[in-house]
Amino acid sequence: MLNYHTNYTITNLANHLKNISHDTINRYLRRENFDSQDLWRNVQKEIVTHKEGYLIFDDTVLNKEYGSKIELVRRQRAW
Repeated sequence: MLNYHTNYTITNLANHLKNISHDTINRYLRRENFDSQDLWRNVQKEIVTHKEGYLIFDDTVLNKEYGSKIELVRRQRAW
């Protein structure tokens, strides 16, 4: 299982999977619709609970000052 707290990109995932490219993953994610229930079903067995532990989800997208200079970067849509 891949667990990263600093690199959670499609590119990083593709680098760790044989015969699956970034483009394949990207097309799959664009085609499928996932909700929070789907996520929970897929990760609940991996969560180790502890009475003093916390599980935090953060979907913050940070503005990158030089993002406009990076090839293929585009503005994200607000849902």
